[in-house]
Amino acid sequence: MEEDVRPEVQVMERYGYERSYLISILHEVQKEYQYLPEQALRNVAAGMGISLVDIYGVATFFKAFSLKPKGKHSIVLCMGTACHVRNSRGLLEEARRFLGIEPGDTTDDLLFSLDTVNCLGACALGPIAVIDGEYHGQMTPAKMERLLKKLAKEEGVRK
Repeated sequence: MEEDVRPEVQVMERYGYERSYLISILHEVQKEYQYLPEQALRNVAAGMGISLVDIYGVATFFKAFSLKPKGKHSIVLCMGTACHVRNSRGLLEEARRFLGIEPGDTTDDLLFSLDTVNCLGACALGPIAVIDGEYHGQMTPAKMERLLKKLAKEEGVRK
């Protein structure tokens, strides 16, 4: 018999198909695909004996999960009060202009995703951008443009 190599099946096997590990399983599945594809969620539901509605309930409740493909590079901007008063709106406008997408979207080439959050917990460094997991404090629109241009150049994209 051939071994099932679908990432979601391998993840469920590691966790022993335990319902209490559903969030961890979904995190690992998302790590494999960069989002939670519908078929993977159907496979998790069937494998764990949980309704698809319940799986979707968990996947849509937590902001950490995405049902849409995410880009190779993640740009997250803090829009909390401390960052807002220090012009986080200007960062957002620059990112929108440069990438040509709105928060929650991914570029067509799947290279960049743009998201906003209400707080990143580093208010003293605001405004803050987290790019590929790296925090960039005291950002300005000009710094944002330079960082995005550098990433685009590394990817061979002319902007």
